[in-house]
Amino acid sequence: MQFGLYVTQPNALAGSRELAESRDAAMSPLPDLAVDKQYTLGHDVLLEADRVGFDIILFAERHLGPDIAAWVMASAIGAQTKRVRNMIAIHPGLLHPAMVAKLGASLDRVCPGRMAINIVTGWNEREFRMFGGEVLLEDDRARYARAKEFIDILRGLWTQTPFSYDGRFYKIDGTELQLKPATKTPPDIFTAARTDPGVDMVAETADWWFVDYPKTVVDVNEVEAALRRKMDDVSARAARHGRKVRFGFNPLIAFGDSKDAAMEDTWRRLLEFEPGSDTRLIQSRLAPPMKAGGVGRPKDVLDQMRRYRDMGIELLLLKYFPTVADTRRVAEEIIEPMRSK
Repeated sequence: MQFGLYVTQPNALAGSRELAESRDAAMSPLPDLAVDKQYTLGHDVLLEADRVGFDIILFAERHLGPDIAAWVMASAIGAQTKRVRNMIAIHPGLLHPAMVAKLGASLDRVCPGRMAINIVTGWNEREFRMFGGEVLLEDDRARYARAKEFIDILRGLWTQTPFSYDGRFYKIDGTELQLKPATKTPPDIFTAARTDPGVDMVAETADWWFVDYPKTVVDVNEVEAALRRKMDDVSARAARHGRKVRFGFNPLIAFGDSKDAAMEDTWRRLLEFEPGSDTRLIQSRLAPPMKAGGVGRPKDVLDQMRRYRDMGIELLLLKYFPTVADTRRVAEEIIEPMRSK
């Protein structure tokens, strides 16, 4: 069983004073050239996660926002970690796959053999337009066909030199990547997809899939049933290609003396560091994750995470408040007991 966490950045997480201050000050020069608090918080939390037994960090990428660029954060912090893998989120259509192959190989040699890619078929049309990309929102099949070509080129460049590819979206002729990843086996490709063309792409090309459930579920039993159906579907599709896809899941984690107490504390911490936020919007975003069984007494949360493991989920990418203390507690309450039994 593997355990992961999100990079401590404003568009990925909330509930930290340092993140809130960094977000609010993002458009201003740094006072006395002090290092941005987003980086210092990330450094402290992620190195602690590496120390206490987490396996992977997702460096989410939001170009339109106050986040420090994922490649910069991953390089600066990943080089200081000892065992945790560093997974970078990539949006096909914003960067060329040959450039991503070079960046990925570079990072994989800086933190030897501990780089992975998370392919995200972007939806933010405004972000794509501002940063020179094309989102292809009007055509799901085209978006996922482009993502498949993107993955094909990454793996091709990581394993062959020179490499050529004649696709619908990308054409390269004799491209030489004169820097290879740290290991002979190419880095893992993670992805998330919900539509039917996206699930086909996952089955045909991805190493890992972040499985999700509909927002309409009413309780954790429906969450489990939905996950099982989706995992069975992807496994069957992958088998038709002679492949096997591994499964990850992204539960929200919050502890308390009861589920109600944990939910109340979650609200308090969010509103403390997000003053003026639209509480209805926050509630609509939190309501579905709250149903996955990760909010409540530590023992109950642990039991639920074990059920996910027993279903065949091999990676729990945990979303929780980004502090060193919370990182230690998640390790104590979930990671250590799950690894001991």
